[in-house]
Amino acid sequence: MHQPAAAASRSTCFICDCYTTYKRANSKSWYPTRMNLDFLGLPARVAKPRNVGITHVMDKGLGLADIQSMIEMSGDYIDIVKLGWGTSYVTPILGKKLDLYKSLGIPVVCGGTLLEVAEARGRIDDYRTWLTAQGFTHVEVSDGTIDMSRERKLELISMFAQDFEVLSEVGSKDDEEIYAPYQWVEWIKEELAAGSWKVITEARESGTAGIFRNTGEVRSGLIDEIAHEIDVTTVLFEAPQKAQQAWFIKHFGPDVNLGNIPPDEAIPLETLRRGLRSDTLSLILGLEN
Repeated sequence: MHQPAAAASRSTCFICDCYTTYKRANSKSWYPTRMNLDFLGLPARVAKPRNVGITHVMDKGLGLADIQSMIEMSGDYIDIVKLGWGTSYVTPILGKKLDLYKSLGIPVVCGGTLLEVAEARGRIDDYRTWLTAQGFTHVEVSDGTIDMSRERKLELISMFAQDFEVLSEVGSKDDEEIYAPYQWVEWIKEELAAGSWKVITEARESGTAGIFRNTGEVRSGLIDEIAHEIDVTTVLFEAPQKAQQAWFIKHFGPDVNLGNIPPDEAIPLETLRRGLRSDTLSLILGLEN
């Protein structure tokens, strides 16, 4: 088994004599973070903490051992984790999960559905207090399920931005509800102006709504209009499917922000970003004419 020496922060692998860097995750364990094996001379990725090339991973109920395993394998490539929809509210070990993610240097955000429930029940102040007590540093503000006026949503973004990094979300979860591109552009601009750190474009966990057709096909005209009017580094495109991820990387390059990535897809996504998968190899490595 490929084990590091626990007594040193930099050690030599006994299998292949490569150098491997290790980082302390807590007082009892170490995990490998990067192997110095770049003999291919691949284009460098922006180092963490990143503001571009963000990989936003969906946690739908991972246990502590699952989280540790995920981070051991792909911690270098994960920038933020979302606890899907309202799962955080019914997770019995939420505090332990948040402590573990924090010890590993990965911020966590609750799904925007939880905020929408709080808004519908008149409990926004209680929600804000709960987020603070739990130690969250990020919050998602969405209106994809409930009816919420634009004025109220912008008010919530501005309010939460005083204490949190805000990720707001535009678009509907209903695959039959279609908005004109100019509306998406207007909403994204308004939400950035109100204080959002990134604006998420809705796609659902399935990648079959919002910026995608119900077949999973990209609404390319919509994305082109957004990119024409807005700096795409301020946008986080939900893209849970591999073909969707490849499309965005081909369209905007390896530093495009992508979200709703399944935990076991963080490494496959990184290979798309680095040109280590056939879908993007020619583009990333400059082999296209």
